[in-house]
Amino acid sequence: MAYPGYGGGFGSFGGQIPGMQMGQPVPGVGPNMLPGGYPVYPVHSDTCSSADASMWTYFTAVAGQDGEVDAEELQRCLTQSGISGTYAPFSLETCRIMIAMLDRDFTGKMGFNEFRELWAALNAWKQNFVAVDQDCSGTVEHHELSQAIAEMGYRLSPQTLAAIVNRYSKNGRIFFDDYVACCVKLRALTDFFRRRDYLQQGFVNFIYEDFLQGTMTI
Repeated sequence: MAYPGYGGGFGSFGGQIPGMQMGQPVPGVGPNMLPGGYPVYPVHSDTCSSADASMWTYFTAVAGQDGEVDAEELQRCLTQSGISGTYAPFSLETCRIMIAMLDRDFTGKMGFNEFRELWAALNAWKQNFVAVDQDCSGTVEHHELSQAIAEMGYRLSPQTLAAIVNRYSKNGRIFFDDYVACCVKLRALTDFFRRRDYLQQGFVNFIYEDFLQGTMTI
């Protein structure tokens, strides 16, 4: 099966912000996998933490009266939080697809609970990026991106990996913003596909409109 996992404690909000546990076996079919090779997602904790307090401060500083943020507000929020570290701030387009990835109520905006989930994902992806950037160049090469994708549990053919590298690389290197955009799209499209894979076997029949609605928004 080609369905991915997202790393060890991905999506869990208990205590410290989770990251990708490097060196662990790549997820496959096992006791923590659903039929079809899908991972079992940890349940989000409602326990408040200092990390939650920091996130709430960043979020409310830019959120509108409706308690949600659009792409431009999310971009300001993430830039002010410094989550990208020494890397360039996230582009507006990357912030748009971040919202699309978690926009389950189709408002085109992101509430705080969705923001918490995004924050955890960004921290996991950042740790994964740093781990595979073996020469500390601030970018990853095509073989390092392939390694990062495999570490997240994706089972992709060489042809698919090559297509992804060509899409997100600039002069043979992938910058952090493009890396995150790649991770967002992989997760969003996999979730879109999986929701329609009713038998969890890796096969889906689409109608044209459904396909467009699922892909054009990401």
